Amino acid sequence: MQTLRSSLRQARLAAGLSQQALAELVRVSRQAYAAAERGTAVPSTEIALRLARALGTSVEQLFALPDTERPMLTADSAGDTGALRASQPVRLLRVGGRWWARPASAVASPACGLTWADGIAHPDPAAAGRVHVELLRDLPAAERTLVMLGCDPAAALVAMALEQGDAELVWAQAGSRAALEGLARGEAHVAGCHLFDPETGCYNAPWVARLIPFPCTLVGFAVWQQGLIVAPGNPLQIRGVSDLARPNVRLVNRQDGAEARMLLDRSLQQARIPTAAVLGYEHVASGHLGVAETVRGGLADAGIGVRAAALAYGLDFVLWGEERYDLVIPNHVLDLPAVAALLAVLRRPALQQQVELLGGYDVSPMGHPSSAA
Repeated sequence: MQTLRSSLRQARLAAGLSQQALAELVRVSRQAYAAAERGTAVPSTEIALRLARALGTSVEQLFALPDTERPMLTADSAGDTGALRASQPVRLLRVGGRWWARPASAVASPACGLTWADGIAHPDPAAAGRVHVELLRDLPAAERTLVMLGCDPAAALVAMALEQGDAELVWAQAGSRAALEGLARGEAHVAGCHLFDPETGCYNAPWVARLIPFPCTLVGFAVWQQGLIVAPGNPLQIRGVSDLARPNVRLVNRQDGAEARMLLDRSLQQARIPTAAVLGYEHVASGHLGVAETVRGGLADAGIGVRAAALAYGLDFVLWGEERYDLVIPNHVLDLPAVAALLAVLRRPALQQQVELLGGYDVSPMGHPSSAA
């Protein structure tokens, strides 16, 4: 918990010093200085005096006691983004009677890319995966918050449609397998996936049966076009998987567990192309829009994603095939008001039309039950 309000950062920047330079001036490690600057560690009297002298100010100008102590809430760390860092801004999400903390940056609103932080994380050193959160605001009503894991860029439109009703969509971007695994841990109300099962030739239901330990309902969202996102005009004339092995083609990949990466791996295996022969195979972007942004920025020549992501960034697209994207909802949350609001929104022609306008979406399955898991 923050024990001091610190003005060190402002004073250091005004003096034109880096953290490392100031730490060397007062003879402490950069890590120790950084903790004092954040206010999460209390410097000794001697170090405080050295800091004040180095910055040409007084100790009282650099440090002050907090006006009031903020309330705390204990939560579990969610997701596969790694351990939360001390003083990291987080969103607090209540699912199934438990509070989960995610980095605020990992649950950015799909509509604008930014989100309010609910609090500041203080990991519990005595309990792995537990975090004490210093609250920055009153928490929104849990019953109107819907937590969704998935990779579909159209989540932005779903969020905007739900804002007109009685629910808030909090979307954490995740590959399909990671989304199902998070749902199985109880971190979300809904997971989106487009996982192909080679043994059955079916999408999603076999994976849900394999990874989710409780009954779920699959609700259709869309059938989308998946393929290679390439630069405008496709200047390198990239047409298929064999072109990815050319020495002048740089790939941007997706993370492990994403169906786009699995599709790439299956295609490379069928073409007998080793992954080591693909320049950029280890270069990973998060989500379809992340792939498109990387190609648009010139950091890669091609990446697997949906047509809508290519169109959103003014890029060209090479079709590989179509995939079914379903929403997976645990049966024990079907009666929640926020879930009911989602199901109602999916059946509205206005939302379906907006998703279709993104390009590359067939929305005929939207809101209809899919194969049972």
